[in-house]
Amino acid sequence: MDYINAFWVGGLICALAQILLEKTKMMPGRIMVLLVVSGAILGFLGIYEPFQEFAGAGASVPLLGFGNVLMKGVREAVDENGFIGLFMGGFKSGAVGTSAALIFGYLASLVFSSKMRK
Repeated sequence: MDYINAFWVGGLICALAQILLEKTKMMPGRIMVLLVVSGAILGFLGIYEPFQEFAGAGASVPLLGFGNVLMKGVREAVDENGFIGLFMGGFKSGAVGTSAALIFGYLASLVFSSKMRK
């Protein structure tokens, strides 16, 4: 049942993002920011944890999950370091995901030969 919940919740999140992309004049970057900010707000309100328990990877893999990870990192850093934690927490908690994206993107560019579009 975990796989089914992850599949339909993740699919619903992606479908809603696709609907926003096609039915509004929002650019993809703005939709991505909207998803990250929504995940951070849901994490701040304490709604995201039960949602993630239910949906598993369907909730943690999309950009909503990244926003939640950033919010958790900021919350922990503020508890440890006070006000300066607002600026440290997001970098610390998001470093692994961002580094992995950069490393795997670089490795993919070495494996596949890309060509410039004209």
